[in-house]
Amino acid sequence: MADPAPLTGPSDPGSIDPAQFRQVMGTYATGVGVVTTVYLGMDHAMTANALTSVSLSPPLVLVCVETDSRFHEAIVETGFWAVSIMAESGRGRARWLSEKGRPLEGQLLTVPYRRGVTGAPVLTEAVSSFECLTTAVYEAGDHHVIIGEVVALGLAEVPVAPLLYWAGHYRTLGPIFER
Repeated sequence: MADPAPLTGPSDPGSIDPAQFRQVMGTYATGVGVVTTVYLGMDHAMTANALTSVSLSPPLVLVCVETDSRFHEAIVETGFWAVSIMAESGRGRARWLSEKGRPLEGQLLTVPYRRGVTGAPVLTEAVSSFECLTTAVYEAGDHHVIIGEVVALGLAEVPVAPLLYWAGHYRTLGPIFER
């Protein structure tokens, strides 16, 4: 297999075009999660694909949150949150919860969920879920990296295919999904 052709020449800090960076990072397929918390008595949610496990002992995960989003203040101030890993059937809900400017009040009105042990909403149609208590927040450009210790886990009783994100679109495993 040949090396990929360069999109830009030798780089110095700040010379990478943001549109090309987004395009290149879009070639990395990821799962899709909905991150939730409760702040000032209101449910907050956002769709994220910038999340990953960090450590098994203790169990740590991270999510990256844009600093100028309204969800940022909520997750930083509460210190607890849940992630629901979306099933392919949740494409519409993931899209809705990724829209900037959607109304905050009632955003989960048509989304089935239960309250987790932290009090955060956990989507009931998820492939899996985990709830976290924040252990660290790190500044990283226009985002903060939020690290949380996992305090609760959930797994769908019946295996379902996950929703994926690749090349700027939601995708599914389709007929190749078998467990």
